[in-house]
Amino acid sequence: MTTPEQATATGAPGTGRPAVPSLTDRHPVVASDRLLAELVPPRHFVAETFDTYRPDPAHPSQATTVERLRVAAQQVLGAGTGRWWRRTRPTAPVAVYLDGGFGVGKTHLLASLAHAVGTHDAAYGTFVEYTNLVGALGFVPTVEALATRRLVCIDEFELDDPGDTVLMSRLLRELADRGVALAATSNTLPGSLGEGRFAAEDFLREIQAMAARFEVLRVDGEDYRHRSTVTDADGVSEDVVRAAAAARPDATLDDFGALLAHLATVHPSRYGTLLDGVGLVALTGVRPVRRQDVALRLVVLVDRLYDRDVPVLLGGAGERELFSEEMLRGGYRKKYYRALSRLGSLAADGAALLPG
Repeated sequence: MTTPEQATATGAPGTGRPAVPSLTDRHPVVASDRLLAELVPPRHFVAETFDTYRPDPAHPSQATTVERLRVAAQQVLGAGTGRWWRRTRPTAPVAVYLDGGFGVGKTHLLASLAHAVGTHDAAYGTFVEYTNLVGALGFVPTVEALATRRLVCIDEFELDDPGDTVLMSRLLRELADRGVALAATSNTLPGSLGEGRFAAEDFLREIQAMAARFEVLRVDGEDYRHRSTVTDADGVSEDVVRAAAAARPDATLDDFGALLAHLATVHPSRYGTLLDGVGLVALTGVRPVRRQDVALRLVVLVDRLYDRDVPVLLGGAGERELFSEEMLRGGYRKKYYRALSRLGSLAADGAALLPG
């Protein structure tokens, strides 16, 4: 049944507007072979290399990290791929961890490393995509599949619950024991993962074991998106949002509240599939999000929108006070700030599509 909110958003019969597809009508199912095939750098970073990264001279750690990753790529490529060689290699495989604030280019650098090694030899995914892969395939088949790669790249590394801590610790240990190189990005130092989100002290040994595997590369700097992007803009007129969506065959139009409710019925690992074929996401009734579980699902959606370069149009309140002050001070604050930064960039792309 179509709710009044959905009818208003999508132009259902009786609204006087042409129907526009809605994300709430989508219920994606992802086959396990697709999960493996999609372990590649996302569209937004598909052409990025170390040469396209522009280190900020004011922050020398950026250039230092680029040079270290160039060397890491050569180390990975110089490693043998035979199982006998891996069992007898005298040193541990490369394991680098890019730590820094949002918007300093960590994902760009991780994608560049994957491209330097080669997408046939490197697996690239977000933290949630790997945990979902284990859920879809089982732990041992996941290890076997990833162990065929020379490098496993993990973007947005976060430990939000104890189960993920134990799972990822074991997965990294199994892969490293098989000679697979590891690379990760996060806004949190590996020894501080889980801090402020669950009883990290109860799983300190697991967290420390993961931290000990990585060479930490600090990437300092300012959020490059903030140089030209407003992250607290008011919303666009809702009539404009609806008209823009109706004018594009690849647009979707949803009420913000209805979309948030729908996200609760879709596993976060499928949010990317939810956006298949979408060229513009238009939202009416955007307003502050007060529940943390809802806000975290929104963060994942924004990440997938950004990965796929999908512009957005935000009606209602827009980005203003989207996350509460309490959220922006809490354990997930870095996720929320990253989402605001990325959403501001996507909203600017959406505004550029408007006439005049």
